[in-house]
Amino acid sequence: MIFGKNKEGKALDILGKQERDQSYWARVKRRYLKNRLAKWSLRVLIVIFLIALFSDFIANEKPLYCQIEGKTYFPVLKEYAVDLGWAKREAKFYQTPWQDHDYEKVIMPLIPYSHYTQDTKNIHFVSPFGDQDVPSKRYWHWLGTDQFGRDVLAGMIRGTRVAMLIGVLSMFIATLIGLFLGSLAGFFGDTRFRVSRIRFWLNLIGIILGYFYAIQSRSYTFNVANENGTFGTEVLKSLFIFFVIILLCNFLSKAFERISFFAKKITIPLDLIIMRLIEIVNAIPALFLLLAAVTILEKPSIISVMVIIGLLRWTTIARFIRSELLRVRSLEFIEAANAMGYSDWRIIIRHAIPNAIAPVLITIAFGVASAILIEAFLSFLGIGLKNDEITWGLLLSFARESTMSWWLAIFPGLAIFVTVTIFNLIGDGLTEALDSKLQ
Repeated sequence: MIFGKNKEGKALDILGKQERDQSYWARVKRRYLKNRLAKWSLRVLIVIFLIALFSDFIANEKPLYCQIEGKTYFPVLKEYAVDLGWAKREAKFYQTPWQDHDYEKVIMPLIPYSHYTQDTKNIHFVSPFGDQDVPSKRYWHWLGTDQFGRDVLAGMIRGTRVAMLIGVLSMFIATLIGLFLGSLAGFFGDTRFRVSRIRFWLNLIGIILGYFYAIQSRSYTFNVANENGTFGTEVLKSLFIFFVIILLCNFLSKAFERISFFAKKITIPLDLIIMRLIEIVNAIPALFLLLAAVTILEKPSIISVMVIIGLLRWTTIARFIRSELLRVRSLEFIEAANAMGYSDWRIIIRHAIPNAIAPVLITIAFGVASAILIEAFLSFLGIGLKNDEITWGLLLSFARESTMSWWLAIFPGLAIFVTVTIFNLIGDGLTEALDSKLQ
């Protein structure tokens, strides 16, 4: 500890004063970075995110840049444009494999295979240390191949993107639902949420209409989407239709609230309703619900798996934010905001949630690790994503077909272990940094 002295000769804790002068989140950051394991875990996580983000530029059979017959192409970037419907592939790239083109200039990715590239000369589980039939070391399969001749290293890199997408975005969905419902329960409780009669009844009608138009009337669309593997996209469309109907009902209620009979307030016990909903969801094992939901889908997609996991993992976040808001809502700054005439929604969004979000961050960190494990478990059982989408769990499942294919068990298993451990260490670091005893 560094000390100085004032004119009276009293010792001053300079470092302690500096920490007191910092903002809350600056102090949290400072305490977090003191934890070496948590700090290095965050650095490794950044590397993993970069690998996931640029996976197509790291492992791909297409060149990053090439020049053919005097024309310049950026095939990897062009593929993104094709997937988005902004461009079309040229016929000659359908007919001739990428490695057979006569390039005038070319820059290839670090790994010259994509996750779906089949090397027919190295099928049936070729070991990374075995005899590989490749033209040069440039095309060596550094982590071996699976039964179809697909490069395991390219599959590992693609699996990194899938794991991050499912882990992060599923918890994003869970966080949105948990924050919304938990904030309502914690801030309003059972006595503070009052709405007009017409708003209550119109929202109730809106929920019924939303269910009919967003779910019931689109049952045939869901069946077709299930066969085409676009079930997750249709779920998002249904959610959009549902919320639009609810929004229209709320706009309509404003017109009726001018009539005194319809404008009379009624009290809704939000805390009771939301807590009973959480108990119902938690009463049924999440893994059982997940297995049932994924089994129903004939061709699960990344979006559908994300949505299903997100819809099952929001309860913990809702409980945490509720308990924090029960404490925060009685503090002086909330009372001051009420006295200044701010609306309840402004107080919740701008004042209450930012001061109650700390425990939720810890839950999200552990939740991402849990979501990655769930996806790997489903893929290992063969009921996760479709087989043309390579994941770490799917690579692990290939090891069951050949007991001698040790590389298909070690490398994906190690990737799952490291990633889950990193998120757990980050969660532990946040727990220590956000400890109220240290503030």
